[in-house]
Amino acid sequence: MFNYIIKYVFEKYNYIINYNNFLQLQSILILLTTFFITLFIGTIFIKKLKKLKIQQIIRKNIPKSHITKKETPTMGGIIILISITISILIWTNPCNLHTICILTSLFGYAIIGFIDDYIKITKKNTNGLNKKWKYFLQSAISLPIIYNIHLLQNNNENIQLILPFLKKSISIPQNNIWVYIIYYFIIVGTSNAVNLTDGLDGLTIMPTILISFNLAIVAWLSSDKNLENYTYIPYIPYSEKIMIICIIISGTGLGFLWFNAYPAKIFMGDIGSLSIGATLGTISILLNQELFFIIISGIFIIETISIIIQIIHFKIKNKKLFLMSPIHHHYELKGFQENHIVVRFWIISFILTFIGLMSL
Repeated sequence: MFNYIIKYVFEKYNYIINYNNFLQLQSILILLTTFFITLFIGTIFIKKLKKLKIQQIIRKNIPKSHITKKETPTMGGIIILISITISILIWTNPCNLHTICILTSLFGYAIIGFIDDYIKITKKNTNGLNKKWKYFLQSAISLPIIYNIHLLQNNNENIQLILPFLKKSISIPQNNIWVYIIYYFIIVGTSNAVNLTDGLDGLTIMPTILISFNLAIVAWLSSDKNLENYTYIPYIPYSEKIMIICIIISGTGLGFLWFNAYPAKIFMGDIGSLSIGATLGTISILLNQELFFIIISGIFIIETISIIIQIIHFKIKNKKLFLMSPIHHHYELKGFQENHIVVRFWIISFILTFIGLMSL
């Protein structure tokens, strides 16, 4: 709605206002409105969660410093979902296939996260949804997303896999089964990776802000046909709508960080982490930037790999390599303060997203 009003003003008074600045002004307004919507919703929602006593369930083998968090409200991902939904309705038309793919990821995986959080809260344990059921539901939701992406790419005989740094791309036949296997693992894998990373105050949300902001830049570059020959970023129709959604995610993330920064007033829970991960993965596929996405989401990959290494090392040598995994818990048990660990992980995430941006 607001998007069309601003566009109308620019078109009517183009002799006064430079129309080329439309996207810049639009982006600023999207970020600010989304940020303040999240602050407003978050303030109300935290109070209600405290009254309902929807609180974080603490694992038994977790570092002792986490005991103080047992009364902190959880399921804050609902704040993120409401804010993103309202902002999308304000700033863009949700009835195109690109937006439908993104919203299917967001709400589909949010439902899985809600079920997981609900079981944990009602049963007062950290087991949550059965892992097999969780994986089955994630797979089931990813299939219609991949099918819709297939419909979007149906006019192309080949899919271009962009190679960062090399300024080249690899053409893969559109009907190659490996393409869709890659899509599947990006969506499901990122969802689980973000979920595993979400263990310290603010640890997950800052990389989310950085990643979504980088994807917004790529989407902006993809919306201009003239830039295709200079940046090797392919022109993608409707990518300006993807840009808007990426900015909305960044603005929502900044608003949520207001409450989630150490010491956190609320946790996002699985409803937030699972849906954010799947959504970012889906956006990277829609922009043909799968390898770029792997670089900028490196902090989530590092956390996941630390768990895999821990399991393999224990099976081979029958002892742990890390004091606890994911690796952020290892540093906690080594005596590092939580806020120091989080800020240093933020720094690593910033470096990775900067490297990714320079690789374009």
